[in-house]
Amino acid sequence: MAEYYPNLSPFRTGLACKCPRCGGGKLFDGYLTVRESCAVCGLDLRGHDAGDGPAIFIIFILGFVIVPIALWGEMTYRPPLWLHAVIWAPTILGVTLALLRPLKGLMVALQYRHRTTSEQD
Repeated sequence: MAEYYPNLSPFRTGLACKCPRCGGGKLFDGYLTVRESCAVCGLDLRGHDAGDGPAIFIIFILGFVIVPIALWGEMTYRPPLWLHAVIWAPTILGVTLALLRPLKGLMVALQYRHRTTSEQD
């Protein structure tokens, strides 16, 4: 008899980096390496590959938010170029590292929800 798992939101489980089937197990083994299987429900996670999707979304998000702010700062205050580098390089790096893991988790959860991998329960 197959076990029943609730229909969990891929946004809730993915952004929390939890198993898309049970919502309890950790999705990652390390920073970005997807686990072989869920420690709680045993879901095989090897077929899930987010590819470049999370990076593309981060590029769009940062381009939409950071570029207008940097342009506004340039037009308003005219700071030297080195100050732009000091401000925006760590900001972009920090936001990228903060968003990469949750967005990869979201992509894996959406793959699970829409059954886009080879074998699932």
